[in-house]
Amino acid sequence: MSVTNRPPRPGEVDGRDYHFVSTAEFERLRDEGGLLEWFEVYGDLKGTPRAPIEERLAAGDDVLVEVDVQGALAIREQLPDAYIVFVQAPSRAAQRARLEQRDAGVTLDARLEEAEAEERLADRFDAVVINDDLDRAVDEVVALLDAERRVR
Repeated sequence: MSVTNRPPRPGEVDGRDYHFVSTAEFERLRDEGGLLEWFEVYGDLKGTPRAPIEERLAAGDDVLVEVDVQGALAIREQLPDAYIVFVQAPSRAAQRARLEQRDAGVTLDARLEEAEAEERLADRFDAVVINDDLDRAVDEVVALLDAERRVR
């Protein structure tokens, strides 16, 4: 589960949506090497704790991490065998509607511009899944991971 220094949005729960920490705690984790990847995203610090990922991998488990494009590429640098999937909205209009429901505000246009830039990096991923239907997209990701597991 990701950590962030931003406050929870309405309805978000610490330990379910993120681990919400102070900026000082985030920086301590980062500076001590406790984050597999981290970035400042729209003014907030976000990162993936290293220890839980490494523990699961050492136990032989698969680990699914939900991160943005820069986070996925940073993880690939640290874990070259990582299989990364780019999940893409079916259209810019659908993406705009999803963002408006989730996070209306001044960052909407910036987020849409960033999405276009991120889509140009999709060829760096092992697969692309179009999220036009959540159940179908999840099934496709599961099938891709099952296929990858068989070849390793």
